[in-house]
This record gives sequence, C-alpha cells and structure tokens, in this order.
Amino acid sequence: MTPKTGFTRWLAVLVAALFLSAPMAVCAADTPFTFGLLLVGPYNDHGWSQAHYDGGLYVEKTVPGTKMIYIDKVNPADRAGVTIPMLVDDMVEKGAQLIIANSDDMKDGTREAALMHPDVKFIHISGDDVLTGKASANLTNLMGKMEYGKMMAGFAAAMTTKTGKIGYLGPLINEETRRLSASCYLGAKYAWEKVLGKNPADLQFKVTWIGFWFNIPGVTADPTQVAQNFYDTGYDVVISGIDTTEALTVAGQKRQGGKTVWAIPYDYIGACSAAPQVCLGVPYFNWGPDYAALIKKLKAGQWASVWTWTDPDWKDINNHVTSAVGFKIGDALGDDAKKALDKFIADLGAGRVNLFTGPLNYQDGTTFLAAGEKATDKQIWYLEQLLAGMEGQSSAK
Repeated sequence: MTPKTGFTRWLAVLVAALFLSAPMAVCAADTPFTFGLLLVGPYNDHGWSQAHYDGGLYVEKTVPGTKMIYIDKVNPADRAGVTIPMLVDDMVEKGAQLIIANSDDMKDGTREAALMHPDVKFIHISGDDVLTGKASANLTNLMGKMEYGKMMAGFAAAMTTKTGKIGYLGPLINEETRRLSASCYLGAKYAWEKVLGKNPADLQFKVTWIGFWFNIPGVTADPTQVAQNFYDTGYDVVISGIDTTEALTVAGQKRQGGKTVWAIPYDYIGACSAAPQVCLGVPYFNWGPDYAALIKKLKAGQWASVWTWTDPDWKDINNHVTSAVGFKIGDALGDDAKKALDKFIADLGAGRVNLFTGPLNYQDGTTFLAAGEKATDKQIWYLEQLLAGMEGQSSAK
C-alpha cells in the first residue's frame, strides 16, 4: 500500500465516522427535557389542577427544550386501586426526568416513588417532607403563599356583605385548609373592624367542609347543596376553598332569582367566567415562574432538596412572569371596595399590616399568638385549629 493510498483510506474512515456521529449529536441536542404533572383533578377544572396545567404550558413556552406530560384525575374516586408509584413508573418509562405531584394527599406516594427512582427529581406541591426530614435528596417541596390571596378574598367579602354573614365552602380539614380559611377570616375581620368601623360581634364567618377538594358523589357532601344552604340562611357572600366553581354557579342562579348575593372562587385566574355578574374576584396561583425556575436549576445541575413557600411579587401581584400568587378583581366588586382593597394589598406588601399578629386565640380559647407576637412561617403552616371568632370544625375527628 502506498502512503497516498493509506492516507486516502484513513481520510475516508474519518469522514465516515464524522458523518455517522453527526446525526447522533443532533438527536441528543434535540432530546427534550420531559417533566410530568400528576394532577388531582381534571386538567381543565377552572381551579387548582388547571392552574398547574397552565403552569406546565408556561414552562414549555419559556424554557427551551422542555416537554410536559400529565395524568389528571389522580384521586381515589377516579383511579381506584392505582397508586402514585404506579403512575410515576409510567411517566419515567415515557422519559420523565422530573415529576410534579400537585396535591397534599399524594405525599406518601410521592415520597415512596422518589425513593424508588433516585435518578428522577420530584416536586411535591403543598408538602412538608423537607421540613420534617422525610424527604430524600431528589424530593423538594413548593407552595405559594396563598394566605395573602385569601386575606384579600376575605377583605373583599367583608367590604361587600350586606348581612354580615360570610360563608366559607371548605374542602377537607388539614393544616393547609385551616390556615387558608383562617386567613380569609382575618382579612374579613380587618375590613369589617378597621376599614368599615363596624361592631366585631356583627360579623359571622362560618366554615362548612365537604370532605375533599371537589365533589365525589356518595363520598363528600355536595358543594352545590352546601352553597345553596348558605345563601338560603342569610349568608350573602360565599368564599370557596374547593377546586371547582359550585359556589359561584349557585350565586349566579340565586342572583337570577332575585337574591343579592356574591361569591369568590379559588385557584384559577379564569374562574370568575362561570358567573361574572356575582364574582367579587378570585385569589389564584401562578405556578409557571416557580416551575420554570426549578427546571432551569435542575438542567444547570443546581438541584437542591428545599422547602419553598413563595411570596407574591408585591410590586405587582398580577405580574404573570414574577408573582406566584395574585388576585383578579371581579366585575361585581364595587368601586369603594376596589380602592380599599388596593390600599390593603399595598399595606400587606409594605409590612404595614400583618394579620398574623397577636393577640389571637384558637377556637377552643387557648393562645395562638400573645399580644404583639408575630407568627413565624412554621406557626402559620402548622395552624392547629381554626381561630376564635370562626364557626366550624377544626378537626375531622
């Protein structure tokens, strides 16, 4: 073989090798980062699950090279006998590198799945495994500080009610739902006493629980019936703590029948569309920015197992690029109430108003916060009972 022939062969082999490797490199670059959503309710529920689904769409739009897969209706009624680890196995087989589980009742299953898949990362929404030390290194917790949004809801309700009777349509009873309903009450109490100057004894705030985040026939109380009962017994504003819009729908029906009533739905920015003529507004979650930030960190090799409880962006709580929690004012909120609410929001953001400041007692009369004491995040997170002044069960037992 001449040197020229040997060089030619070597060059041909090199060119072939480069040619063959090029498509592989392109494929690797084009492989998307797949993340999975486990949604407790329907992806289009106009509530909690749709807010998460929209957050996933935001990630796909703003973080290059990402792809969402999801499984909705992950609850005992819709998927009897199906466990979180089973669903995670399916998502991992489809290429998911990150799983987001969006409900408190998925806590145990998500923890188990994280241990089974140490190379996959997990975000559990509303959980506290990182706080309690139960989280593995691939599991993190995330929640938005909806307590502020609920304070705004309670404030709007108290500024609007003509009877002084505000109903709260609650889901199941746990620490999350206690602190959210208590936040509503504190917002209503502040508006009633500090803004309107009315007698505290004339404000009634009642919580009725249905037993889950949305209606499960034969398992939960019917939220439509609960809302109707509120309106039929003199409550003219109902604030919803469940994932679906029954309270608003019933309010719209009552208004058509001649009753002067209002409602405040929950979770999703578009929820007022079910009955805008009676909607005072909606406190909503905006999951996209936090999801995008966590996925960017993961892709950059900066994953950490942390408990994150995200504040609103007080510069603009309705900025969809920066704020985890917002409040969309409804068509039915009066002009004076809007002005008062704007000031209340500004005071919250500036720290001029802190509603979790003592003296505050629990429902049974024991002290929650002494006079002048400001609650820590953990004290609020682990609220043990409803607060004095609220009517309703503090425990499911």
